[in-house]
Amino acid sequence: MKGDKKYIVAFLAPALLLISTFVYYPFLKSLYLSFYRTSGFFDKKFVGLDNYKRMFTDDLLGAATLHTLEIMLYTIVFQVGIALVLAVMVDNISKGKQFFRTVFFFPIVISGAAISLLFVLIYNYQFGMLNNAIAGLGLEKVLWLSETGSLKAVAVPTVWHYVGFYFILFLTAMSKIPADFYEAAKLEGISGIKKTTMLTIPLILSDIKVVLILAITGTLKVFDFVWILSRGQNGTEVLGTYMYKKALVDQNFGYGSTIAIYIVVFGLILSIITNRLLKREEITY
Repeated sequence: MKGDKKYIVAFLAPALLLISTFVYYPFLKSLYLSFYRTSGFFDKKFVGLDNYKRMFTDDLLGAATLHTLEIMLYTIVFQVGIALVLAVMVDNISKGKQFFRTVFFFPIVISGAAISLLFVLIYNYQFGMLNNAIAGLGLEKVLWLSETGSLKAVAVPTVWHYVGFYFILFLTAMSKIPADFYEAAKLEGISGIKKTTMLTIPLILSDIKVVLILAITGTLKVFDFVWILSRGQNGTEVLGTYMYKKALVDQNFGYGSTIAIYIVVFGLILSIITNRLLKREEITY
């Protein structure tokens, strides 16, 4: 047993070192800096909880939070919803599953920056694909990244990028359901939509919960799509871009670190709420 423990420690040590270096240390450093007022890298002054008090009166932070929640809503409804529908459809076909796995998963291997640049071209007012299609129909061109429509325009690539990832998770969960369950349901006359709602979804509820938590926490990290498409302007400021502006553009690392802590705590609270809402007795098979 002692020899086994040595091997376990040896294998875990590199991973623990990496996660400590790139996750735990930055978090603790941000927590430390959140108690300081900073101006640049070296000028800092201890201010206690002043940065946290400032958050409660920061209207821009409140707006960024609301924008993040709106994108989160689109993510839960469309990203997770479309992924679940696609997984159910592919799970019910006998041929071509591997083809659809590859096609739907493909966007996730493309970097967010590349997809953002693609949508910059798609949304371009003068030469963009969307406006050329609209003009071809004899309609007036649309300013997609306007004050009223920018957030929805930014949400489209955000949603599309990770649909394939959640699709694979759902499809993998469905493939683990024993065929005997479906055969028994068929004998009971349960098929089609009833089979999905009464059998498939209840059996993968724990996986749905994991996907929802990943989607929620993933939305809190949204940055590249918003920054490349709009620089956080026109009503698209989200928590990630606001933190970036405060920390690196304004070089106010203290307040930027405070926002980072806020994002972590906010994500933790939302994850706990999601767990509570979906808490139920697990179905084993």
